[in-house]
Amino acid sequence: CWEVRKRNSSEWCRFVRSNPDCRLEGGFLDYIEGVFCVFPPRLLPLAVTLYALWLLYLFIILGVTAEKFFCPNLSAISTNLKLSHNVARVGAPWGGGHRVFSLTSPLHGVTFLAFGNGAPDVFSAVVAFSDPRTAGLAIGAVFGAGVFVTTVVAGGIALVKPFTAASRPFLRDVIFYMVAVFLTFLVLYFGRITLGEALGYLGLYVFYVFTVVLCTWIHRRQRGEGLAPPSPWEPEMPTDAEERESSGTNSGDYGEEYQPLLPSRETSLRILTAALSPLDYLKWRRKPWYWRLFKVFKVPVELVLLLTVPVVDPDKDDLNWKRPLNCLHVLTSPLLCILTLKSGTYGLYQIQGIFPVWGLVMLVGSVLAIIIFVTTSNEEPPKYHCVFAFLGFLASAMWINAAATELVNILRTLGIIFQLSNTVLGLTLLAWGNSIGDTFSDLTMARQGYPRMAFSACFGGIIFNILVGVGLGCLLQMTSSQLVVKLEPDSLLVWILAGALGLSLVFSFVSVPAQCFQLGTAYGVCLILYYLAFLCLALLTEFRVIHLSAG
Repeated sequence: CWEVRKRNSSEWCRFVRSNPDCRLEGGFLDYIEGVFCVFPPRLLPLAVTLYALWLLYLFIILGVTAEKFFCPNLSAISTNLKLSHNVARVGAPWGGGHRVFSLTSPLHGVTFLAFGNGAPDVFSAVVAFSDPRTAGLAIGAVFGAGVFVTTVVAGGIALVKPFTAASRPFLRDVIFYMVAVFLTFLVLYFGRITLGEALGYLGLYVFYVFTVVLCTWIHRRQRGEGLAPPSPWEPEMPTDAEERESSGTNSGDYGEEYQPLLPSRETSLRILTAALSPLDYLKWRRKPWYWRLFKVFKVPVELVLLLTVPVVDPDKDDLNWKRPLNCLHVLTSPLLCILTLKSGTYGLYQIQGIFPVWGLVMLVGSVLAIIIFVTTSNEEPPKYHCVFAFLGFLASAMWINAAATELVNILRTLGIIFQLSNTVLGLTLLAWGNSIGDTFSDLTMARQGYPRMAFSACFGGIIFNILVGVGLGCLLQMTSSQLVVKLEPDSLLVWILAGALGLSLVFSFVSVPAQCFQLGTAYGVCLILYYLAFLCLALLTEFRVIHLSAG
């Protein structure tokens, strides 16, 4: 499809419509046909500008869904599983501030928490791996995000707040990450990934989870299960008071002066109106102008998500039970799932050519919603309220998958327009977009006095992204007749990317212990300069300034 830009502009539309390689897999919009057929050639810059703005908005959709709907429901599910009760916290991305979730046990931190924070990256990788033409996007994004987080973000933390790194968790995470990068390097070298290798990726992550839990258990035994101060290798955790102060996301967290003196029973209409309001007016008044501007862009997304995704909050007395809205969710969430699955193919299917599937889902959902509304009250959640957490998890996952599909398709379209490889788009736009939330949350965490926890998150989170993103993405593409997925590098850039990531990990693995784990300005500057040098080398390679000689 790249050949379209080499032809006369009058032939663009006919070429795109007649070339099978120009068809996009999945998605609701055909971006390639839109830019070459809907817009006249002289308005190509306008089309590119609109696509770029839509790309930015897709990143906002991904971030808002993961932060405010996907992660909280994962937290509720993990609480309902009633695992052990040690606290693990993380700053959630995309909030513009530092949001804190309380999860139970280290197992939550490396499973539920990692899945919540890495959902946009993993879904983007799975969608990109679904089509051989966009597999380079996934490789570029996984490696590109790894280089960006381990250099720019880690270096930024050291610049913002010099600190002493947690030694044992750091060495453990870097070793596991280097093994994951080496496995991926081998897969790229042989140009394929087999069923056993894909399962090996997931098995290595399971082993990593086991190692984290075992190390934590041993450390607890060593310090006698007490609330002793953090050791030199354990990240410090915020106190409950600090957590409440730093989160500032719940509308009820403004002190007793805003609480009603006498309890009052609200009507269902008033509860529904309040629950559907994405704006907190008290918070709006005390926030700066740029926060308000960003909030204006997020409000439409949040409103649609509030209408379609239930959220269960175990930290609230009522578990965030909103009877009228939750009854509406019984109708809208299944409808959303069926209409976003395979871009609406199943939802629009006609049962025996007469009745559409979406109509059946609406009918069943309406009956269930009426039954739940009649048999419950506004004041007390039903015993089966935890089911809404699973429904919210599924609905938010479908939103993330739909946004990730559009994201991959629009990046492929931009690659065709500008004659750029999928790898360079993955290591730049896709990697930056998926990492920007982690960057802000980690740097905020460091500024608030928790640089060790932020630094640990840099290396711990991306282990999940590479092992589960590549392993699950390739596993889902295998069928009973095709147990091998081809991953052939499309250019020298892939090897530069893999080498740069491996070299950055080796640099940190050697230099951090050499500095006795005391990280400061020199370490941060070196990492950021390293990323800039890598980016220049990658772009020079992409534009053929640097290339391998034929001889």
